[in-house]
Amino acid sequence: MDGEDLGHNRAHLRWFIADDSLRGFGLGKQLLNSALAFADAQGFVQINLWAFSGLNAARYLYESQGFALVEEKLGSKWGIEVLEQRFTRCI
Repeated sequence: MDGEDLGHNRAHLRWFIADDSLRGFGLGKQLLNSALAFADAQGFVQINLWAFSGLNAARYLYESQGFALVEEKLGSKWGIEVLEQRFTRCI
């Protein structure tokens, strides 16, 4: 959780990734809940994260925790074109 780059009491959740072998056990939900609890305790009023289109399980997880898709744009990551998505959770 980065609370410095966006300013104005907003945080940026960076690199929220679980290894394939750990998926399906609820660990991602636990990690996200811990990160959000930390952000709430710090008093952040908004949390942003970037993902890619097609990460349906991740999107479901984000939206179940109050994030909403607010922006999409084409980008190039690791040599391929992807549809980047910004999700935001406001308190």
